[in-house]
Amino acid sequence: MAAGALEAKKPYLIALAVQIIGTGMFVISKAAFDDGMSTFVFIFYRMALASLILVPTAIVQQRKNLRPIMSDPRLLLKLFFLALIGNTFSLNTYNLTLKLTSATVGSALANSVPVFTFCLVLLLRMEAANLRTVAGVAKAAGVALCVAGVLVLALYAGPAMSPVNHHRAFAAAAAPPRASTSSSRTTWITGTLLMVLANVTWALWIVLQSALLKEYPNRMLVTATQCVFSMLQSFVVAVVAERGDLSKWRLRCDITLVAVLYVGFVVTGLSHYLQAWCMELKGPVFLAMTNPLCFVFTIFSSSFFLGEIVHLGSVLGGALLVAGLYSVHWGKLKEEDMASDQEKTNKQEEEEEAAAGASSALQQP
Repeated sequence: MAAGALEAKKPYLIALAVQIIGTGMFVISKAAFDDGMSTFVFIFYRMALASLILVPTAIVQQRKNLRPIMSDPRLLLKLFFLALIGNTFSLNTYNLTLKLTSATVGSALANSVPVFTFCLVLLLRMEAANLRTVAGVAKAAGVALCVAGVLVLALYAGPAMSPVNHHRAFAAAAAPPRASTSSSRTTWITGTLLMVLANVTWALWIVLQSALLKEYPNRMLVTATQCVFSMLQSFVVAVVAERGDLSKWRLRCDITLVAVLYVGFVVTGLSHYLQAWCMELKGPVFLAMTNPLCFVFTIFSSSFFLGEIVHLGSVLGGALLVAGLYSVHWGKLKEEDMASDQEKTNKQEEEEEAAAGASSALQQP
């Protein structure tokens, strides 16, 4: 009985662990950047550790499938491009903007990725939206709420909320408050909009990789190859951005080393495995619906550990983004239910027509 109850709770516990790990990523990364770590070097180390984990695993598990991918220049070029937009550009931009804004804004805007993915799918005509249905209206409302959330995050500060803990755990990492000066406001708006760009790019990567996996359905090799390409690309970006300053590459025994190890092993290794496990048990929609937990956890964690001053505008903007996420997901689920019901109705009508045809054939002399 107890074992059965634990088995039923397993997906919820896994999803909770994924969101806690995500919270740690935002808070620890923000602390490292505020402590002076280069965001560009950070991504190189992250991709290097990811390659260190994934490449040996891919070689052991997919040895027989290595030759096809390595001997196909067209496939390698696609993977190089995917690594460039999904890892190198998106993550570098995201971390740079995390340094300009706050961990709370970063976790809030993460909820916009599924909405941007839906918009890109529409633009690429991979799906259609019917605004005459309740599901179509819900999707459109979700997009509108997402845009409103972004505008609130960027343009409205509101009153500040007192930090939970005035004695920060990461003493050197002090997140700058949203001051009212023109320069700081410009920096905040620029950071928020660049974070939106990073999320749009990440959404594009999701759409393109989904199409590639239909052509070459080997997730392990696709992921490992992209990590290697991104490691090389990130190295070039970091060298150019830091202009040969070797001090930026040095890892000290402080929060910077903790951040690199945490993101490299816990996020890339453990969290990605847990996400795949959770999606296998309950599907991708279930996992996406738990993403707002990360936003809630980050509000309290960034305030407690970083002494970050959270403004009402960040909370309201995040709430609008979460509402937009749920609205789009509800619309998609409603459409799937409608399609399933229509399929059952069509099948039932076909069976009735077949039965009627057979009956009329028997009645003929």
